[in-house]
Amino acid sequence: MRLIMMCPALAVLAWASPAPADTVTDWWVLASRYYNASQALPGPRAPDMDRAASRAAIAMFEAVNAIDRRYDSYLHIPAADPKASQDAAAATAGYRVLAAAYPANKAPLDESYALAMSQIPDGPAREAGLEIGEKAAAAALAVGGIDPAVAQPSYRPRTSPGEWIGASLPALDSYWIAFRPWVVASAEALRPPPPPALGSAIWARDYEEVRRLGGRTSAERTAVQTLIARYRQAFDVTATVRLATDAPGRRQIDNARLLALYQMAYDDAVQQMILAKLHYNFWRPITAIRNGDADGNPATQPDPNWTALLATPNFPEYPCGHCTVAAVIAEVMKSESGLPASAGVRVASLVAPSSVDLVLPSWDEWVRQVSLSRTLGGVHYRFSNEAGEKIGRDAARIVIAGALRPLAKGKH
Repeated sequence: MRLIMMCPALAVLAWASPAPADTVTDWWVLASRYYNASQALPGPRAPDMDRAASRAAIAMFEAVNAIDRRYDSYLHIPAADPKASQDAAAATAGYRVLAAAYPANKAPLDESYALAMSQIPDGPAREAGLEIGEKAAAAALAVGGIDPAVAQPSYRPRTSPGEWIGASLPALDSYWIAFRPWVVASAEALRPPPPPALGSAIWARDYEEVRRLGGRTSAERTAVQTLIARYRQAFDVTATVRLATDAPGRRQIDNARLLALYQMAYDDAVQQMILAKLHYNFWRPITAIRNGDADGNPATQPDPNWTALLATPNFPEYPCGHCTVAAVIAEVMKSESGLPASAGVRVASLVAPSSVDLVLPSWDEWVRQVSLSRTLGGVHYRFSNEAGEKIGRDAARIVIAGALRPLAKGKH
């Protein structure tokens, strides 16, 4: 089963725009680029590809933090030579992790690393940084993998004996069940409550909302709302992240911490969301609305010809994955964005790469738009959007509170 949700929502940070050099951010953007490309590969997918960006970010954080000691070490790596090159350490750490995860891309990765290292003067500082980066990468590659003690049962389609259902299995990789979380206590610690009962007023309200606004031929959805639904299918906030990491006065260790927190919170939130989807196996609007007379709720109006504006993703509905991802990004960036309030949040669309970037007034407004877009697209109910947002925010807050904490003064 392939996790292809959100094309590619699990690596929404994609193509880099020109910006002042920051080794950590440069290699993090490169990691996201490789992740995006890996989503389109045919055949079975290696679990290490889904941990590569996070391991690279953690490795770079540990390497730079060993030199410029300001935060708790997640991997318990001791402080190192403060005169070592942070750029050499970060580039080596990122390179080694990506080379291990993407062996088929060894040649371009080797070239990227050679170019990065060619910009660092020869000498003891460079060599010391290289050695620190190697150690950090080795430590990062040893964590965050599959727990062999956790079973990975194959998905079993639920149906009545003899009754036909669609033959395609859900596009969710079963190994996500067995990943070791980075910070959240367990893979199911943030599981939302069940979806509303089909006889409830909430179900009727949200069913009718998506039926009216999310249909392909909806007369109530405005032209702008149609554009928002399509534009937000796969989002790219790289420009805003780079604006934050390139802000005057930021140290490389601060950027390394921000990106490592982002990746860990992202992974932990996505795992919670995927397991909830598989657990509840809740029906999508395309199924519910065409069978609205079978849910036992007199307030729902069936429409046997209803079709969603957007293509319905091939996995269970509840909770919303886009909403989870948007919320986790927002919470991490709000915690330490380095951006003035007037800068706003610049968001591009990976499904409309030739379109203009949109600038929103805040991260919370962006989350609201992403959630709304899923209902306007006819693929999610409002209650599912809210459940996804809560997972993302809760996971982010747990990771921020529990990892890479600032050291007390005098302990640098």
